[in-house]
Amino acid sequence: MKTINPQYINDANGDRALVVLSIDEFDAIMEKLEDLEDLRLYDEAKKEDSGQRLPFDQYLQSRKKRDV
Repeated sequence: MKTINPQYINDANGDRALVVLSIDEFDAIMEKLEDLEDLRLYDEAKKEDSGQRLPFDQYLQSRKKRDV
């Protein structure tokens, strides 16, 4: 992962309140978060998979019936 160089902004008490990142750093973090979300969704779908498969032509026929 890209090196992150955060800059902190403190509140009136001197506690860290905000973080400033470059656009490149922010984009890199967001991309990683999207990848993690994709993995989470994949794992969730995998748990629910019954193993049953529908031939593609049969799927198309069922779609045509629904769309009418």
